[in-house]
Amino acid sequence: MQTDPIADFLTRIRNANMVYKETVVLPFAKVKESIGAVLAEEGYIEGYRIKTEEGKKSIELHLRYSHDKERVITHLERVSKSGRRFYVKKDEIPRVRSGLGICILSTPRGILSGEKARRFGVGGEVLCYIW
Repeated sequence: MQTDPIADFLTRIRNANMVYKETVVLPFAKVKESIGAVLAEEGYIEGYRIKTEEGKKSIELHLRYSHDKERVITHLERVSKSGRRFYVKKDEIPRVRSGLGICILSTPRGILSGEKARRFGVGGEVLCYIW
């Protein structure tokens, strides 16, 4: 049985965030890099970098906390699962927590935040909600 790599990615971030880890290292995949780029662009993480050790690529995310150690990411939720895909049209893109959170979509233009997908006028598969 193959596990869902995006769900694993989100779970590793969630677990590292719960114990206030500064960084989390994950196996590399292009989709994970794209989601990491969206998280960095939206300010949920400090940044990320791609590392290669012994021929194996990995992605290192630098998690973000406020100056008084409050978590920036309080919730990560996988929406579209391998057993039940969740697609939306451009005018059905959900607003997460009345705009306080984001949804990440897989669109024909690549992995985008819900707001960017709205601006580009594209729909797609809703991968996850983050706030």
